[in-house]
Amino acid sequence: MQSAIGAGLDSSVLAGTVTRVVDGDTLDVLLSSGRIRVRLHGIDAPESNQSGGAASMAWLAGVIQGQAVQITPVSQDQYDRLVAVVHLGSRDINRAMIAAGHAWAYRHYLRRSERDFCAMETRARASRLGLWKGAVPRAPWEHRATLGKGPFTDFRNRTIADCLRAIRRP
Repeated sequence: MQSAIGAGLDSSVLAGTVTRVVDGDTLDVLLSSGRIRVRLHGIDAPESNQSGGAASMAWLAGVIQGQAVQITPVSQDQYDRLVAVVHLGSRDINRAMIAAGHAWAYRHYLRRSERDFCAMETRARASRLGLWKGAVPRAPWEHRATLGKGPFTDFRNRTIADCLRAIRRP
């Protein structure tokens, strides 16, 4: 993988083709300069070994696999992935994942300007879309932190205000 380090991360738009959907929030994208791994900003999809993980990945792959995308970099994470907003034409894929119920609003990394992520998650939950239908979903960040053993927060009755209170970035 090519590193995507650069001073202008937040102002560049990169064009590429999705070559692989790794999971519900991570993609491999082929740019003209080489292949990079992209982590979708502001969302957290269920892990592959977690309930809803396969469905999340399948939904994303069905929408974006093999497609030409535009990538707006936000940062780079500790795993050397480019954290970015991905667009398929005019469609914001990050937001689409939440709206379809296949990802959570990743409160810890959201900026106040992205408050709509909380509203989209609340609507998906109320409509019982994606991970919100069936069994009580477990937040991926809790799943990772406890190696799947819990305890887990029951988010079914959480409100937009609960989500907004958890946003830490300006």
